[in-house]
Amino acid sequence: MTTNFKCGTVAIVGRPNVGKSTLLNHILGLKLAITSRKAQTTRHRLLGIHTTADTQFIFVDTPGFQQKHLNALNKSLNKTVTQVLNEVDVVLFVIEPMKLGQADEIVLKLLPKNKPVILVVNKADLMGDKNNLLPLIQDFDLLHPFSSIVPVSAKKNLYIDDLLEAVRAHLPEQAAIYGEDELTDKNERFLAAEMIREKIFRLLGDEIPYSIAVEIEKFETVNNLRRIFAAIIVDKDSQKPMIIGKRGDKLKQISTEARQDMEKLFGSKVYLETWVKVKGGWADNERALKSLGY
Repeated sequence: MTTNFKCGTVAIVGRPNVGKSTLLNHILGLKLAITSRKAQTTRHRLLGIHTTADTQFIFVDTPGFQQKHLNALNKSLNKTVTQVLNEVDVVLFVIEPMKLGQADEIVLKLLPKNKPVILVVNKADLMGDKNNLLPLIQDFDLLHPFSSIVPVSAKKNLYIDDLLEAVRAHLPEQAAIYGEDELTDKNERFLAAEMIREKIFRLLGDEIPYSIAVEIEKFETVNNLRRIFAAIIVDKDSQKPMIIGKRGDKLKQISTEARQDMEKLFGSKVYLETWVKVKGGWADNERALKSLGY
């Protein structure tokens, strides 16, 4: 590693569904954080570690700050966002290329004044010429003392290097905290649960309510085979058939697609068994939240 090696933590914050997890995945070059069109897909503080020859970027993907449905789950997620902002070296505030909406303004007010905040304008490819962003940038300069403003397109992998360069300028000079080949602080059990949850949101969309969780009841590795047994937790009996589908077709599709993603990430064969359980009111029950890792 070089003598002027830099290493530090970087929070990725923004309103729900603005592309924070997609941005993290493209920086890492693999699918670590789950994504879907459903707002508030991300529920956990997730570290994504990107190490280059002269820098280790430790990204913290946070839940979108939630103002609606303030049950115990969402209050816990909002607390995660505010904690992260106080702990990191650099903050990335991700928006879309348009006027600030009310949800963006709420996050804007949380941004720390005492540390570098980079405004990341995602989906910049939709704006055409980069010069089209100038009026927007001038407006934002009045709202917060941003260290820099970087347009990117997470989905099309555009200007990611420019963003990393802007972040590196603010990281402290110190040795790497994690090994060169480490990608996250989360274990495979956690990642398996997240991949199942993503498939539920992607395949059922607005049909399924937000209060769905996944509990890995058993995870074992035998030679190059991971055997995973997972319960999908729903709030009401009426939600079970939505996930199972006719003759179990929907649950089979969820399991097959989740298993394929796990095999890519874990680099091994996966045997996955899933079923659906009802735990009424879990999203507003402190004890249930703790047992599910929130």
